[in-house]
Amino acid sequence: MWLEILLALVLGFVIYWFVSKDKEETLPLEDGWWGPGVRPTAGEDESIRPFKVETSDEEINDLHQRIDKVRLTPPLEDSRFHYGFNSNYLKKVISYWRNEFDWRKQVENLNRYPHFKTKIEGLDIHFIHVKPPQLPSGQTPKPLLMVHGWPGSFYEFYKIIPFLTDPKNHGLSDEHVFEVICPSIPGYGFSEASSKKGFNSVATARIFYKLMLRLGFQQFYIQGGDWGALICTNMAQLVPRNFYTLTLLLGWRFGRLFGYTKRDMELMYSLKKIFFNLVRESGYLHIQSTKPDTVGCALNDSPVGLAAYILEKFSTWTNPEFRDLEDGGLERKFSLDDLLTGVMLYWTTGTITSSQRFYKENMRLGNRHEGIKVHVPMGFAAFPCELIHVPEKWVKSKYPKLISYSYMPRGGHFAAFEEPELLAQDIHKFMGLLERQ
Repeated sequence: MWLEILLALVLGFVIYWFVSKDKEETLPLEDGWWGPGVRPTAGEDESIRPFKVETSDEEINDLHQRIDKVRLTPPLEDSRFHYGFNSNYLKKVISYWRNEFDWRKQVENLNRYPHFKTKIEGLDIHFIHVKPPQLPSGQTPKPLLMVHGWPGSFYEFYKIIPFLTDPKNHGLSDEHVFEVICPSIPGYGFSEASSKKGFNSVATARIFYKLMLRLGFQQFYIQGGDWGALICTNMAQLVPRNFYTLTLLLGWRFGRLFGYTKRDMELMYSLKKIFFNLVRESGYLHIQSTKPDTVGCALNDSPVGLAAYILEKFSTWTNPEFRDLEDGGLERKFSLDDLLTGVMLYWTTGTITSSQRFYKENMRLGNRHEGIKVHVPMGFAAFPCELIHVPEKWVKSKYPKLISYSYMPRGGHFAAFEEPELLAQDIHKFMGLLERQ
């Protein structure tokens, strides 16, 4: 009798293993409440409200007074950017910020695209929604959700949007025309921060999915880098049949160490160098994954400290060789107006601490989504100066339906901000491959 039971159990396990090993597992589409206090009994206001970025003399004067009181430590001789942001170059940034940077003009620039807010799970969610100025006859725009990371913002997509919404007038084919939705992650910029512990990428993915449903999109495309890559991955794990994943810029999972191409080997150099680079560039990660509020107190109080902390990432994450330059190479890829606008989105909203908490909430052990594959068509753009090169073999271990893998000719971590035309071209390439399937 016991032998029969044992054999039945073994047979049952074998059948279960064969049936379930290729099963498309999904994350549960749950619900949450992240606003202050308890969830109200009345239904949530689902209206979508226009929003406008604004500033004031008081806000600008306070910034200038704080800049005027800055205390800098002289850099070591010939240290360049190897010790972090070089304070000699920081003086130039501060001078420009204080005397030439026009925040009112940048606010007008931010408002050139339509902004909105809506309440989801107790949080006021901010987003821009840009529709095509014109469409070829018989075409409808393809909805595309684009998600930023840290220390970025929705502003990173301002330069790529015209290549997607108006491609013909920007040198690309109009075979694919998009309407683009760029939300702010809760706790970043103009999106309200969670009042409760535990708000992670899965909760964000669920909120952004609800946002797209609220906008009337049952099927849509998604694209993201940094945290945006993980949020987009989680969206595909929540509702895998409703949309397609475009061009993830940062890999979050590692596969087996074989199957590399020659280009992979060129980009990866050696495991020793990869390890050294990760150690050198990940100090912020450990701080923000453990005690984000402590460093947040300093950064939220000092605009110059905040600028140094953020802009140092736009130097070394754009190109690791920029550490060897006295100015960190910042103005080789970006303008000071663009860089300082990004800093101002953290400064004026006071969201640096809440943005850093996202690391602590996502670095918990046992996240279920880590073991779930993504079963939607997916494209990946491998930019050569990204923090970690992710070979195609690794990507396929997590995203079995990878249909486009591109070795990009140049670019780093902030691809949409740095190389908007290249990224737009790769998105158009992905669309063509997808529609020919």
